[in-house]
Formats: sequence, structure tokens, C-alpha cells
Amino acid sequence: MKVRAYAKINLGLEVLSRRSDGYHEIRTILQTVDMYDRLSFQIRDSGVELVTDDPDLPTDEGNLVVRAARMLAEEVKEARGAYVELKKTIPAGRGLGGGSSDAAMTLLALNELWQAGLSELDLCRLAGRIGMDVPFFLVGGAALGIGRGEEVFPLDCQLEVPIVLILPDFAISTAEAYGSLILTKREPSLKLRDLALSYLGGRKELLDLVNDLEFATLDHTPAIHEYKEQLLELGASLSLMSGSGSAVFGIFDHEALARSAAARLETKGIRAIATCTLNRRAYKERRLEVRPRHFGES
Repeated sequence: MKVRAYAKINLGLEVLSRRSDGYHEIRTILQTVDMYDRLSFQIRDSGVELVTDDPDLPTDEGNLVVRAARMLAEEVKEARGAYVELKKTIPAGRGLGGGSSDAAMTLLALNELWQAGLSELDLCRLAGRIGMDVPFFLVGGAALGIGRGEEVFPLDCQLEVPIVLILPDFAISTAEAYGSLILTKREPSLKLRDLALSYLGGRKELLDLVNDLEFATLDHTPAIHEYKEQLLELGASLSLMSGSGSAVFGIFDHEALARSAAARLETKGIRAIATCTLNRRAYKERRLEVRPRHFGES
């Protein structure tokens, strides 16, 4: 079985307070984008083996793919195994959710390959134990994330707009970003709430969106600000850092304008990719590349 694990961006992110469990209470709108890792799975009698083309990634329990596979095996209370190949495109430490997406696709793929029979609700519960963004990738499209980000509420919209992703040569750890945050808010902004309710009706609501984590990592703030300014100068209607960073995205009105902007950034030595957001229907249709063949099928 072969699957695509798509990336995400955050259309606004607000951090409200520190919770009693040590995490932060957030409000964010998550949106899948057309950029993905590839995973292939083969059944084994026992054990989970992961190989990847990224030498910097762990292939043991430190990788969310392995953690997801082992957690699913424990859930079904049977000895199950898998051989997994991971081809990375989504860079780590850029706020694009690559590791979380890989884990979510592992749950979906092995649930089918092992014929475990877990419901979507069961998988979402497991996903929330693996990582904050993992439940979202079982849903895809656009969704409101609250709590630690693991409480996901799908938004009824079919958004497909061109974007440009800037992928800086530095990573930002999520723990570093949240650890540097100075909390001042007591309730979510009306702007983010209104965006969730009217979801991009004319996209005017986008202009005032913010990511509270942009100013939390002071060492990188000047670079993030510069990338945002360049995207706006090249025609983006909105530019924000995604998640805890360091990727910065710009939303454009036309695909040609987005491609031109990405090309101009590349001439300056800035890694930039022109792509688009992915609605829920397209997300669910495209994430399976090769369906599994079960025993007895021709």
C-alpha cells in the first residue's frame, strides 16, 4: 500500500493561556496543501521497520511513524508488523506538520492492511495520543483546531487557492517557540472566530489574521518578517508564518502570479515552492496512491 502524507499551513494561530497539563490553549485554522511525503507499507508477522531517504530522521520510536504503528498494534492486542519506506519532501521543523501527517497516514494504512477494523473515531483517539496535529490529518481540508490543537472541527468549505511556501534553511522547534511566548490574551480574537464562521467569503477576513508565535522566537523574527514582506511585495494578499515555523506562506489570487513570485524568490537564493491549498474531497481522493491487495484477491 502506498500513500501520500500531505502538509498543512495555519491560517492564523492564537495562543491563549498555559493549561494545567503544561501545554498551551490555542485556536487555529488548519489547511492542507498540495505538498507531500510518500510512504509505502508491507505487512510483516511482527516488528516495525522504518527506512527513510532522510538521514537526519530517526527510524526508531523517535519517529512518529514507528510510534503510530506500535500504538495501533497495541490497540488491536495482536502481534502485527510492518516494513515502511518513507520518502521525505516536507522538511522538518518548518511548521508544516510533516511528521504528524506521516503518523496519521500510518494509522490509516495499517488499519486497513492489518484489517484491524478500527473506526474513524478510534483512530482519532489514537492520533491525539501521538501528537497535536495528527488528528487533523485524518480529516484534511480546512478545520478549526482548539485545545492543544488536537480537537479538530472540520469547516464546510472547498478552498483551493494558489500559495507560495518559503522554506528557510533553519528550523524552529515547537518547544522553543512556545517556551519563548509571552502570553497576554484572555480570550480568542473575534477575527479568528469570524473567519471560522464565514470561512473566506471573499477572503477579506484574511487580511487581519495573525500568528502569535511569529514573535516568540526573537532570533529568527527578522528573517520571518523579511520573508513576509517579500511575499506581499510580490503580490500576496496575505503572508504568515505557518505553525511554530519556520516556513512562511503567501496566498495569491492567480496561479501564474504565485509561480512568478516563487521563481523570483529562487533567483535570490530563497527556497520557494508554488503550490495550492487542498480541499477535503481532493485530499481524501489523492492520499491513496496504490490500494492494498488482500489475500485471495487477484
